[in-house]
Amino acid sequence: MWIVELSFTDAPERLAARPAHREKLTDLHEKGVVRMAGPLADDSGAVLVFDVPDRAALDQLLAEDPYFSTKGVRVERLREWQPFIR
Repeated sequence: MWIVELSFTDAPERLAARPAHREKLTDLHEKGVVRMAGPLADDSGAVLVFDVPDRAALDQLLAEDPYFSTKGVRVERLREWQPFIR
């Protein structure tokens, strides 16, 4: 699994792109690819957990969603995660 940490600014482009992004994440969640996703309580960023086999698969998913390169959204960190409880 992979944890993606985002940071946000108040750029209006981010808010405009968010509905389509959430729709895409919901679809990926239904397919078991996104395990969890959501904004931090203060809306300064978000955390997403992807269940994909490797970094290449994660990079492809991030490239397919324009939200991750939208003004006001920054991918701060990508971390491989190995949970022992699922």
